[in-house]
Amino acid sequence: MKLLLTAFDPFGGEKVNPAQMAVSLVGEFGGIEIVKLTVPTVFREASRQVIEAIRREKPNAVLCIGQAGGRAAITPERVAINLMDARIADNAGFAPSDEPIVKEAPDAYFSTLPIRKMVEAIRERGIPAEVSNTAGTFVCNELMYSMLHALKNEFSNTIGGFMHVPFIPEQAASKGANVPSMNINDIASAIEAAICAIAKHLNSEQAERQKIQ
Repeated sequence: MKLLLTAFDPFGGEKVNPAQMAVSLVGEFGGIEIVKLTVPTVFREASRQVIEAIRREKPNAVLCIGQAGGRAAITPERVAINLMDARIADNAGFAPSDEPIVKEAPDAYFSTLPIRKMVEAIRERGIPAEVSNTAGTFVCNELMYSMLHALKNEFSNTIGGFMHVPFIPEQAASKGANVPSMNINDIASAIEAAICAIAKHLNSEQAERQKIQ
């Protein structure tokens, strides 16, 4: 299996992005080829780079990772909506309001990753995880929607989705009490667990197809 694993650079005044840091710690394992890509936290540019990488690398699966400060668990996203509505500007200074991502396209796309199995695999490592039903309306959602739109229309044999991770303690410490965080090694371990679940899902699907043939 070949998997494209992406992360964002720091944004919103942060000096680090735990998604980028954790992805850098993930190594290849179990015969899984992992192609890593860091993209800018910029509307449309991040998705353009990811879609280009899909065309170039032809992965079996795409897993995009982003930061969701304030969440206490690893959260695979169920759905992306066709909307850009930014509370803060992206790293290029752009802050769209109530704009569609793709005109005359579906209102939403659902992840094609095995998100329940991903949550189970992460929890088996003793790391909090749960399915999220909102990827927000910032660049994370725009990337997830644009990527799934491309998979639907151009790469039908590739599955993909998005997963958010919490702040790391260094970030939370600067924001006062009661801000949840997670150790960077646990975040990296959770990403590896999610990748294992994706690989098992694809292997199972391949076995089923062989039975039918």
